[in-house]
Amino acid sequence: MLDKEKIQEVLDKVRPSLQADGGDCELVNVREDGVVEVRLQGACGNCPMATLTLKAGIERVLKEEIPEVKEVISVN
Repeated sequence: MLDKEKIQEVLDKVRPSLQADGGDCELVNVREDGVVEVRLQGACGNCPMATLTLKAGIERVLKEEIPEVKEVISVN
């Protein structure tokens, strides 16, 4: 079972980068299958680079720090 608090701590590390570009992310859910659901907010919500930010940024950092994370997806 993934630790929601640990995931939030890692998200808090990447949050300043998102906020610098006028965006943010919110942890929505941590599924038992290792999938983390986040909601991209602000400028990230409708940015054409949002998928890259999600996969190459948020997902990469979460997987590095918490190997049990299988995937990060964006939900509305």
